[in-house]
Amino acid sequence: MTSTTQQITEPRITVPLRITPVFAAARNGAYWRLVERNARLFSRIWFVFVSGFFEPFFYLLSIGVGVGSLVSGLNVGGHVYSYASFVGPALMATAAMNGAMADATFNLYFRLKISKLYDSVLVTPMTAMDVALGELTWAMLRGSTYSLAFLVIMWPMGLLHSGWAILAWPMASLVGFAFAGVGMAATTYLRSWIDFEYIQIATMPMFLFSATFFPVERYPDAVGWIVRITPLYQGVAAIRELTLGQLGWQVLIAAVYLGAMGLVGLALAGRRFEKLLLH
Repeated sequence: MTSTTQQITEPRITVPLRITPVFAAARNGAYWRLVERNARLFSRIWFVFVSGFFEPFFYLLSIGVGVGSLVSGLNVGGHVYSYASFVGPALMATAAMNGAMADATFNLYFRLKISKLYDSVLVTPMTAMDVALGELTWAMLRGSTYSLAFLVIMWPMGLLHSGWAILAWPMASLVGFAFAGVGMAATTYLRSWIDFEYIQIATMPMFLFSATFFPVERYPDAVGWIVRITPLYQGVAAIRELTLGQLGWQVLIAAVYLGAMGLVGLALAGRRFEKLLLH
């Protein structure tokens, strides 16, 4: 008589997306090597870095100031502000988005698919998550630089109406963080340069309709609620509250929304880098 022994094993639960490696990479600090590499590169072509700031700035001059001279003012929270004061915070958020997306999408795609930079990087002790965190940090720094320059320009133009405006820069940095994370994750799925049209399809409507040039209340209710859940609107509304001094729950909601969006995008990008580069 023979006896059979059955081995009972507990089922394993796999988590498709983990945030823990993000914090491990942050503690490690190796990602700063990639940030330093990008800084050294752009120090030689600084005009490319600076050029991304001018598009939203020209919008401010042409629409905020030019068209604004034809608008008597806008009522926001029971106070009337100049049209430029209304448009300026939105373009500041747009500057952060554009700066972050430039590195998190076009430049990242070139390094990943064309120059194969990360194949060399991963020969070193750096991990795929280090690569993702380094590129996100650089993209966020670029967006933060654009938004800070925008904030400095808004000051002498009289577009800052509260001391709370100093917090508009950290909020704009969160905008850059959110779009950099999601932009990197999306870029890992692109197959060719033509696929960048999908990114434009996503970002251009957000730029035009996220209460950038007119209040969201002008939309029909159903459309207004769709606009309110978009990430750029969250940043625009929060920065506008800070620069106008009309603080509310929107600042806290936007901080949580954008922070979570950036973390999820970063975790997914790190997982995708590992799959594309190590498997």
